[in-house]
Amino acid sequence: MLNKKPVKGMKDILPEEMRLRNYVSGLIRETYSSYGFTQIETPAVEHIENLCSSQGGENEKLIFKIMKRGEKLDLQNAKSDSDLTDSGLRYDLTLPLSRFYAQHSAELPSPFKALQTGSVWRADQPQRGRFRQFTQCDIDILGEPTNLAEIELILAMSTLLSKLDFKDFNIRINDRRMLKAMAAFAGFEEKDYDGVFVILDKLDKIGTDGVKSELKEAGFDAAAADKYLAIFEKLAGKNGAEALAVLKDELGDALPDECRKNMEEIFSAVNAAKTADFELVFDPSLVRGMGYYTGPIFEVELKEFNSSCGGGGRYDEMVGRFTGQSVPACGFSIGFERIITILLENGYKIPVEEKKVCFLLEKGLDSAGRDKAFKEAEALRREGNTVLILKMAKNKKFQKEQLSGEGYTDIREIFKKAGE
Repeated sequence: MLNKKPVKGMKDILPEEMRLRNYVSGLIRETYSSYGFTQIETPAVEHIENLCSSQGGENEKLIFKIMKRGEKLDLQNAKSDSDLTDSGLRYDLTLPLSRFYAQHSAELPSPFKALQTGSVWRADQPQRGRFRQFTQCDIDILGEPTNLAEIELILAMSTLLSKLDFKDFNIRINDRRMLKAMAAFAGFEEKDYDGVFVILDKLDKIGTDGVKSELKEAGFDAAAADKYLAIFEKLAGKNGAEALAVLKDELGDALPDECRKNMEEIFSAVNAAKTADFELVFDPSLVRGMGYYTGPIFEVELKEFNSSCGGGGRYDEMVGRFTGQSVPACGFSIGFERIITILLENGYKIPVEEKKVCFLLEKGLDSAGRDKAFKEAEALRREGNTVLILKMAKNKKFQKEQLSGEGYTDIREIFKKAGE
């Protein structure tokens, strides 16, 4: 017998969840469009050399690779993966967008505000709200070098979450340049930054003592580790301008003044304009795993999920890897699957749905009665209603209970004889 279960890490989507997904997708398009973002689409399959360009961090280890086809596939003489594969399923939407922009920039406005939704694939270990095939929803601004991009992205994304009734959430923000400045000030060598940041990313789980211990166990200089973690201890409990002032006092000229001012402006503009119930939190330990980030980085933290459900940042060098010319770029990706998981678990109800009508046709109904029901159903559909026509079941009570559960609020019984 064939296997009826989905492949590990994949999922079937039942009608109730699909209705919610369609509603949220529509709200995403509506909200982001109001900020001037325009929708595009890129292929699910990308060139393998693009996917393995050392820009995707740990995700490059999770690529679903696609074997060469036909006469290009030479199994007998293959010596490595590169001899067997020439493409793969995309692991995010940022790299495909960069290739898209490099190919079509002459046809696009500048700056270009892109909205992109679609499936991505990672050969990851499945867990709550995480699958091997999942939907990402990205907004990106390409061609805007100033923090206008970061401010717009944060405001658009927070507005979307507020429309889904999320409240009291945090958007954590940092800057990769600050991360590097702190590491350099502490005495770490540049070649060791990535290793240091991997351990630093555990700060919220193991604390400063745990990070300090792991840095030393990993062979990093003990004095540098002590000096590094001392900065974070002084930043504890500080946020916004206060935290940036502490960093300035500690690092002095090692902290780029432009970087600090940029962050202060983002805080000022977002806090002045935001309408959603959230806090913008400066988090000097925020790392983000992608190797392509070059400036501000951010993550959304929903208390209901107790983890990140979206994030992004500035990646000014990615497009240049396709064209040889640097293009400023910044983006934000929402964790669509995690959002849907939370909404389903919380019993979220779609606030406005079309009227759903069902005609139950009694067994033995003549053609005139049936034709009249179909005609009336078409008239209701033209008015924007959803109309379902079914044969009346023997257990009519159970049938109507099922229909009510599916959102059918107007159930009309059509009998053989008028007036029954």
